[in-house]
Amino acid sequence: MTRVLRAAVVAVAAAAMFVLTAAAPPPPVPEDPNDPVRKAEYWLDSYGIRNAWQTTRGAGVRIAVIDTGIAKGPIEFEGAVVGGTDVSGIGSDDGRTPIGAVDRSHGSWVGSLAAGRGNGTGGGMIGVAPEADLLSVSVGFGASAPVGFSEQIADAVVWAVDNGADVINLSLTTNTLDWDESWDDAFLYAFEKDVVVVVAAGNRGSGTTAVGAPATIPGVLTVAGVDPTGAASLEASTQGIVIGVSAPSEGLLGVSADGRLVTWSGTSGAAPIVAGIAALVRAAHPSLDASNVINRIIATARPAAGSTTVPDPLYGYGLVDAGAAVTADVPRVDENPMGSLAEWVRLYRRADSAPQAAPSAAPVEVPPLPAPDPPSEDASALLPSEDTLLYGTLPLLALTVPAILIGLGVTAAARRIRLARATRTPSQDPLKE
Repeated sequence: MTRVLRAAVVAVAAAAMFVLTAAAPPPPVPEDPNDPVRKAEYWLDSYGIRNAWQTTRGAGVRIAVIDTGIAKGPIEFEGAVVGGTDVSGIGSDDGRTPIGAVDRSHGSWVGSLAAGRGNGTGGGMIGVAPEADLLSVSVGFGASAPVGFSEQIADAVVWAVDNGADVINLSLTTNTLDWDESWDDAFLYAFEKDVVVVVAAGNRGSGTTAVGAPATIPGVLTVAGVDPTGAASLEASTQGIVIGVSAPSEGLLGVSADGRLVTWSGTSGAAPIVAGIAALVRAAHPSLDASNVINRIIATARPAAGSTTVPDPLYGYGLVDAGAAVTADVPRVDENPMGSLAEWVRLYRRADSAPQAAPSAAPVEVPPLPAPDPPSEDASALLPSEDTLLYGTLPLLALTVPAILIGLGVTAAARRIRLARATRTPSQDPLKE
């Protein structure tokens, strides 16, 4: 079911329920700004999230978290996770069993930032889009997974799209610019189905010096990280020309798989903050396609204090502003401002070109050549032929015979002159007198 169709079904069902029961809509997720945990979530006010909540909290939108799995048990996820799967071969069918000895809570941290529900009394960890639904897709990052990592990501993206994801969050990196060709089809499928894909830029502190795939895939919204002051994080962010926007990546909170609240850092946390904002935009503007959702986020971003260009390799288009992204008047665009994967594939994967148009003009007919002359009779190459006599021998004789006669005449005249001189007497020679 597509996003627009699902939203329409939800709206019709809600209207029918109101007519039948005259019941008021369910209350929103409670939010107590004075709760110490909520106060620690500095991004709620600094990045306009509470302002955006005046319009929407993301109801009706689904965010797929492709990660180590969103755990069962923590109260913050009650009613939030509506489906899931495992693509690693080592998790549970519902994607709710955390995978990994070190990163098993990573998916829960990401999910709580995107759409945590709090503790039900107005306190506790709350996500950016606390009324959005979550899909948990568990991925195995270690060598123990029987399914290759590239295949896992491709399968995860396709599953998320097929199960109604409006936004996909990928808080992971390969530390390489290139990506497996299987990702071409998976991400193209997501874009064709109008899904916003949000990806973390990666962290310099973990050895990522430049943005790597999937953040380098054209069309995804790549998120860099900043510290609480809004400056580029030296450890918890990397840089690159594909960065779209920046969001907090230091001093973040997250709900662990065992329910404990922890502090953590990294663009893995910046990405779900932006994924939550994308969910708010989709809920507030259900008619917008993915390209325009992304455009609203980058067009309303605030310039970073340290940026020198727009987009900037450290900050992209600037620091996200959820309130402005939801409420500002932003002209629509026809193309994804983060690029076209389809065009990239056409240029760099050497895809088949489009069929050539048939020629409009009829072919020109050339008349046949005249028949060749019949072959002449065989003759000896040593004997003269009619052609050699006519064009060779006779002209040669006509020139040679006169030349010989002239030469003989000149020679005879010269001999007579010499004989005449030899018979003269000495007195007859004037030079001798």
